[in-house]
Amino acid sequence: MKKINLYDLGLSERYIQEASMYEEDLYIGRVSVQHRNIYKVITEEGEIFAEVSGKLNYTSKSAIDYPAVGDWVLVDRTTNENGNAIIHHILSRRSCFERKVAGTRVDSQIVAANIDIIFICMSLNNDFNIRRLERYISIAWDSSATPVIVLTKSDLCNDIEDKVFQVESAAIGIDVLVTSSVSEDGYLTIKKYIGKGKTIAFIGSSGVGKSTLVNKLLEDEVLETKSIGNDDKGRHTTTHRELFLIHEGGVVIDTPGMRELGIVSADLNKSFSDIDEMAQRCKFSDCRHEDEPKCAVREAIENGLLDAERFENYKKLQRELKYSELNSKQIEKEKINEMFGGMAGIKETKKFIKNKNRRR
Repeated sequence: MKKINLYDLGLSERYIQEASMYEEDLYIGRVSVQHRNIYKVITEEGEIFAEVSGKLNYTSKSAIDYPAVGDWVLVDRTTNENGNAIIHHILSRRSCFERKVAGTRVDSQIVAANIDIIFICMSLNNDFNIRRLERYISIAWDSSATPVIVLTKSDLCNDIEDKVFQVESAAIGIDVLVTSSVSEDGYLTIKKYIGKGKTIAFIGSSGVGKSTLVNKLLEDEVLETKSIGNDDKGRHTTTHRELFLIHEGGVVIDTPGMRELGIVSADLNKSFSDIDEMAQRCKFSDCRHEDEPKCAVREAIENGLLDAERFENYKKLQRELKYSELNSKQIEKEKINEMFGGMAGIKETKKFIKNKNRRR
């Protein structure tokens, strides 16, 4: 059986050096699939099933302490002849796309780890949403990977130039690609990002065509895809994250569509660099861009140089980021402070809490 060259999958001397710090009888591999407590790991000998060790399970405080698709790990065997392999260590992540889990919990979830390029996919039909795209971009920049915008289903769009302009205005300094699954060359623009040792992750909402593009890169119908429904929307098919080897070298990670994309951490300074640059010209360094005099941001909005909706989304993401690590009581306290603010609002704050307790 031909051995797998792990360097083609992104293995580097950094991981080799880190692995050498642990026991000599462990083998390096990369997580390709995660199903609850069972993983698939690619080693030199092939793909095997694995589970975490008791020690790793005991010391893990949250979901991000467990292996994720794309992680480099150390296992105790390279075959399943004597049962599932045991994952003893997760090697340091050099990048990861992380989001808040759906619902009210404050836990976070790693969507993909050790990625070089994040393809943020958005279709040019009913899925088109600039405000949601800004959210993806903010998290992508924070991941330490390089984001690329992939606009899909161009064959279903009658105003491509206008929509591309909108995307480029929001995706400052980011490559924007237009693709279509209808024509044979409709996806070739993304192939220049593929190469030996490179890891590409496809991120986006349900039904935007991620799996179709992955199939094109794999040159096979590996992933199930479904046709567009009567509402002009694609249908969700991917149910779990999975890493695939590309024939030319490198790997691609397909991810399920995300109905919610809660923020755990984000780089707003980079994703909204235009607003950040404008804010530097405000009269006051602590300008909130509301009713302060000589506010450069407000002036830009009034003069049509900054989209008001973009600015409102920026503020919304700022608030989310601020609250992301707070519990419910801390969030309530922070909101009260924002309502009344400063030393002058102390009496009002106490009055607000007192009245609220009475209503209970």
